[in-house]
Amino acid sequence: MLIYIHGFNSSSRSGKSRELAAWMAARGLGESFACPDLPHRPAEAIALLEGLIAASHHPVKLVGSSLGGFYAAHLAEKHGLRAVFINPCVGCHAKLSAEIGRLQKNWHSGEEYLFTEQHAAELDALRVDRMSRPENCLLLAETGDEVLDYREAVTCFAGAKQIVLEGGDHGFSRFTDYIPTLLEW
Repeated sequence: MLIYIHGFNSSSRSGKSRELAAWMAARGLGESFACPDLPHRPAEAIALLEGLIAASHHPVKLVGSSLGGFYAAHLAEKHGLRAVFINPCVGCHAKLSAEIGRLQKNWHSGEEYLFTEQHAAELDALRVDRMSRPENCLLLAETGDEVLDYREAVTCFAGAKQIVLEGGDHGFSRFTDYIPTLLEW
């Protein structure tokens, strides 16, 4: 089972999720793919993902983008899973604390919510500063990420297989080119 974990204020309708779902479906692997719409509360999002992991009758691999990479790091560390991190948010608990008190809106559903201190505390409880099993990790990062500093991910995932590409953007503009790589991982 491949579980794709979307980023902050995103959904299963994100571009990468749709591309990956279509790629797998075209190869008869659609039933081995999941990308749930995550609740905005981190604890609820992790509970939903934990349920998918527990319910799977097959080995699980995680693919996380941005905040999804932060969640994937927590889950990979907790369950010893293989994971691919795409322009992941490292230290999301600290970065998103700047959003406390600000109204947020999901880009796809339009759902609005207030980002609170509870959100930040739940993120802090999930943080992983370094992966204890870097051999289970693949980092895909682009240096042109305008939202996150790719060097933080390079440090966090030291010892992991890393593919760091010049240029690009936060959405990882060469995602389609690397779908075979992440699936082989």
